[in-house]
Amino acid sequence: MSLNSIEVLFRFYAQLNDFLPVPHRGRRFNHALAARSSVKDAFEALGVPHPEVDLILINGAAEAFSYRLQHGDDVALYPAFRTIDISGVRRVATDVCGAIRFVVDVHLSKLAALLRLCGFDALVLQQDEDIADAAAREGRVVLTRDVALLKRGAVQRGRWVRNTDPEQQLVEVVDWFALVHDMHPFSRCLRCNTPLVSAAAETVGEHVPARIRADFREFWRCPGCARTFWRGSHYERLSSLIERVRHHG
Repeated sequence: MSLNSIEVLFRFYAQLNDFLPVPHRGRRFNHALAARSSVKDAFEALGVPHPEVDLILINGAAEAFSYRLQHGDDVALYPAFRTIDISGVRRVATDVCGAIRFVVDVHLSKLAALLRLCGFDALVLQQDEDIADAAAREGRVVLTRDVALLKRGAVQRGRWVRNTDPEQQLVEVVDWFALVHDMHPFSRCLRCNTPLVSAAAETVGEHVPARIRADFREFWRCPGCARTFWRGSHYERLSSLIERVRHHG
């Protein structure tokens, strides 16, 4: 080791191991640093994005992202706890205030549509800079499969989505953020994310074919993109998907 280098023990728990090479998963390992750094910089260099970390214990004491590592430190990192009450412990994660709102990487646009189907505010953006800006400005939770995006300093809350199938992605997000009781299906436009409003049958004539007006009496309009919705043939299929998600949660 050089005069400025240090060695630190790391141990990552539960889902944080998803980001590590196999030899480092589920075990304590030594890690050499060229110089002292913050614990956040050190574990992100190992591949773990900070929004996935909820609790940092260093030598048994809870610490912040800014803690400067010292030679011989024993570092344990945990994701969010779901079954253990740690309300009295200093955490590093930022809790969501009010209803959860997402900003979704464009590569997960199908997941965004399914979140909107369940009634969640899911903004879709393409550029990493715009996603990080929306997360910081509007307090949105970032959903992506781009680990580098989650490492941006402006991103406080987010998740690297593990699944690749859109329905399984929806199950994963609803389960991880405990959202099953916050679902309000068919309340938001799948295309533009705007909340829908009820529309009287006599006001939708120019937007809906006559045969549809004859068969249906309930309609909803999107104030954002002016689309009209009704419970057509797709309704049962989408309702079944929602019930599968609820059952899993």
